Amino acid sequence: MSYNYNHNWINGNKITTSDGIKVINPATGDVIGEVPKISEHEVNDAIVAAHTAFKSWSNYTAEYRADILEQWAQNLISKQDELAHIMSEEQGKPYAEAYGEIGVCAKFIRWNAEEGKRIYGEIIPPSSPQQRISVIKQPVGVCGLITPWNFPGAMIARKVAPALAAGCTVIVKPSSETPRIAIAIFDELMRTDIDNGVANIVTGSSSMISNTLFSNPKIRKISFTGSTTIGKQLMKQAADQVKRISLELGGNAPTIVLPDANLDIAADAIVENKFENTGQMCNGINTVLVHEDIQDEITEKIATRVQQLKVGIGTDDGVQVGPLINKAAVDKVEHLVADATQNGANIKVGGHKLPISSNGLFYQPTVITNVNPSMAIAQDEIFGPVAPIITFKSIDEAIEIANASQFGLAAYFFSNNINTIYKISEQLEFGMIGVNGTQLSVPQAPFGGIKESGMGREGGHHGLDGFLELKYISLSLQE
Repeated sequence: MSYNYNHNWINGNKITTSDGIKVINPATGDVIGEVPKISEHEVNDAIVAAHTAFKSWSNYTAEYRADILEQWAQNLISKQDELAHIMSEEQGKPYAEAYGEIGVCAKFIRWNAEEGKRIYGEIIPPSSPQQRISVIKQPVGVCGLITPWNFPGAMIARKVAPALAAGCTVIVKPSSETPRIAIAIFDELMRTDIDNGVANIVTGSSSMISNTLFSNPKIRKISFTGSTTIGKQLMKQAADQVKRISLELGGNAPTIVLPDANLDIAADAIVENKFENTGQMCNGINTVLVHEDIQDEITEKIATRVQQLKVGIGTDDGVQVGPLINKAAVDKVEHLVADATQNGANIKVGGHKLPISSNGLFYQPTVITNVNPSMAIAQDEIFGPVAPIITFKSIDEAIEIANASQFGLAAYFFSNNINTIYKISEQLEFGMIGVNGTQLSVPQAPFGGIKESGMGREGGHHGLDGFLELKYISLSLQE
């Protein structure tokens, strides 16, 4: 099956170029398409278009903007199967996961469409009889949205929907690894009654597009999801114009399993989370911390489940784990596993690449035991299908190990003791905590981290607030 998404959208027009970026299927190594490599001039055209369109889009009613977003959500659901195939082919994730991700896109779009109708202001008690104080919320303006390759559909929806609902206009820069699904999703937005210039998508040189967005004063906000290293560089660029910026960066999520937990529930949730998207999730579990009293039992439960995972090309029936995104990702996983074993860790399950295709990007779902918290595999974000197991003696030790990371995106733990649940939830230094489960990315809740995992939130009214400015109005009544 072949899909042709070889264009960008600028000011409501399809843009093609003679120079393009080849898109590779990570499962096979085949070239599956090409997208435009646009010029700086065309990026500036998109900025001008968005700036011009902002004047009318920001003045539409919230209900009108919601109607546009609802049309978009309906369009995505009507093509859910086709879009899932594009995503699976381009990103490598199993079809079932891709299909679910398109459904998630629609949920985020619809939630923000409705929440945009609830952008309320405030009336504040005055300081004198003649004074009247009010606070209103207004859209930030033109926003540059930079999305990653690991959830190339959901991240478009999670950024574009709240921006549009708030009354902002956007320029989206998707990852060069997965641009076709982003363009396909944008095509469905362009099929609505949206005004020209409100939403634009550009592909090409990441550094050129990023630099152009940051240097142009018409861009009032940047939202970026990606690595902490790049995020730090973007923070420095934002400082030049004191440009608003939201960052959702790397994670190194621990999960803690206590003896009073239901171990079957814990094992199911850990394996489902750890190996989703082949372990390529910013909020995915990185290390599994287990109490010494249950280490053998929980390790066996996890290992048994991991051995049953089906690895293969994402569009094949029943596949649960696909390829890694590129060679660099595989090399990193191999290095971390080799370093761990050289320093005393033991491979319980897996530990090698799989010859599923000549592309060499498939890696066995792996469980490693006897891992020390100081090992690189426990310190670095693995972003691959490897579960390192670390033992601890006390709750305080587990919390100390978890909090030692410079990252603070997500953490998980399993316990049935209510006192323990409150203690650990409050003491873990992470922006999101999953207790006896791992589902965190939902439209109505604020997704995001602390420390070097970023700033700002996506989801909930907090995510919508990120695209709004507060304006305080003090009126003195005239007699």
